[in-house]
Amino acid sequence: MKKVDSTELYDGIRLLVLSARQTVALGVNLLQVHTNYEIGRRIVEREQGGADRAQYGKEVIKELAERLTSEFGNGFSKSNLEYMRRFYLAYPGRNIQIAQTLSGRFAGLEKKPAPSIAQTASGQSASSGAELPFTLSWSHYVFLLGLNDQERRFYEIEAAEQGWTLRDLKRQFSAGLYERLALSRDKKAIHDLARQGQDVSRPQDILKEPYVLEFLGLEGRHTYSESDFEAAIVEHVQHFLLELGKGFLFEARQKRFTFDEEHFFIDLVFYNRLLKCYVLIDLKIGKLTHQDLGQMQMYVNYFDRFVKLDHENSTVGIVLCKKKNTALVEITLPQDANIHAREYQLYLPSKEELQQKLAEWIEEQTTGGD
Repeated sequence: MKKVDSTELYDGIRLLVLSARQTVALGVNLLQVHTNYEIGRRIVEREQGGADRAQYGKEVIKELAERLTSEFGNGFSKSNLEYMRRFYLAYPGRNIQIAQTLSGRFAGLEKKPAPSIAQTASGQSASSGAELPFTLSWSHYVFLLGLNDQERRFYEIEAAEQGWTLRDLKRQFSAGLYERLALSRDKKAIHDLARQGQDVSRPQDILKEPYVLEFLGLEGRHTYSESDFEAAIVEHVQHFLLELGKGFLFEARQKRFTFDEEHFFIDLVFYNRLLKCYVLIDLKIGKLTHQDLGQMQMYVNYFDRFVKLDHENSTVGIVLCKKKNTALVEITLPQDANIHAREYQLYLPSKEELQQKLAEWIEEQTTGGD
């Protein structure tokens, strides 16, 4: 095979890298993402001109890696350039005008302006605004490249909106956040998750099945009490807030109220600023009973009548238990009750099992005429 001449491609990418490295402002991380996207675009478009695309592409990346690494050092290995190529292919229509951002820095360095990357691989404009701007770090996007299209979009939206670190993102993926939210929704809402992320506009939107609490460190214990359970949550309240999801604020532990000269204590009290309501959580380390549901109903009634303000919405109650009984919940509570029973587990779930459960659930919804 004839030796690949990538001098022109190399010169253009070299200017991109020099421009990015000269930028020391706050947005340097985002500029790296934009630069890598543009590098990926140029590699893909160069590949499309090759006779044997697969082999030609490998030769292009190999030569680029050698030349860029010799000048700029680490960061431009064959594997990293392949990530940049895949990055562009995963987001071919992403509407970011980095040509304008970078072209000003190319002034005097490049005779021709950098082409706009608001063009898809097919040359069609992506300026409709349907795609999101890039807002995460390069490390986030490298991780997201390993996910399927639906999950990639969901986790990108959630990571951007909630300010997840890369560690947070990996934990939420490993804990099957997408599947667990989907299992608490109807079929249409599952599609909405992939398109727009988690929308919190009604109490059901905050629910998961199950809640994953591996960060509490209780899995290895042979026995633990409800007090141990509660203390561990308070100790790791930041992780617990992340698991609860969007809009949660921690208010109190063992919140006491007195009714008819008798004292009652609510394990955990939260406020959700998106729903504008209190969320009460009662912890049960065993199997759910109808007494547990009745107790939570009383807690919710008290807050609705004596604590919440007129402009706030009805209180939500969640009984977090080791094992729930769906039939018991249905027969004990009115259909419109703002009380929910949810299971928790102290270890990361199997992604495969969650995906299988979700597939079965969707099948049931479909065959049921939903």
